[in-house]
Amino acid sequence: MEKEYCTAVVLAAGSGRRMGTKVHKQYLLMGGKPVLFYSLNAFQRSKYIDEIVLVTGAGEEEYCRTNIVERYGFDKVSQVVCGGAERYHSVWNGLQTVRREGYVFIHDGARPFVDEMIIARAYQCVRKHKACAAGMPVKDTIKITDKDGFVKDTPDRNTLWLIQTPQVFEVNLLTEAYSLLMQQEDIEVTDDAMVVEQMLHYPVKLFHGTYENIKITTPEDLVIGEGFLSHKM
Repeated sequence: MEKEYCTAVVLAAGSGRRMGTKVHKQYLLMGGKPVLFYSLNAFQRSKYIDEIVLVTGAGEEEYCRTNIVERYGFDKVSQVVCGGAERYHSVWNGLQTVRREGYVFIHDGARPFVDEMIIARAYQCVRKHKACAAGMPVKDTIKITDKDGFVKDTPDRNTLWLIQTPQVFEVNLLTEAYSLLMQQEDIEVTDDAMVVEQMLHYPVKLFHGTYENIKITTPEDLVIGEGFLSHKM
């Protein structure tokens, strides 16, 4: 079966408020390179990915072109696009540049440990199900609380997953879902799967990422990431 055209939309527009630094988290150095380098490098080297669209914060487009894309030779990056106020705005801006065929991988640039095996599982999953998201079963017991912090319920751990990226979709399916979302007001969505679930009521299939596929959000995550890198070297 012929391989479908695949575009990776890598989101690097986050402000990183929880990191507590003036430098946005995706540009912080980890192992001597920016956090963003690692996810772009994975998609650059992947045999499944034909093109990369990089979505940056407002005013950071030229910085990314010069200091990330050109410096590290990421020639699969075809577009550097300005992001929006919220994550879903950034995804929407990136989608505008994606070819209306094949599949689109939406990935957080602050998740540096995506690798070829995750990308391969994503591709196989989306060919079958059209809407997929990476994740891992939770290891801990999860509690649902009320607004005062008292336990209301303990859901079955066997049905709970930690959701990650990449989240991968047939291009037209995700574009339709986001088109509907952009017509709404006061809709709170936290990932792309949720957009497809709510706007189209389309089932999203989960596939395994890895427990290392963390998002660099706080200073502790950066320390953990350095540990993962040293283990891989």
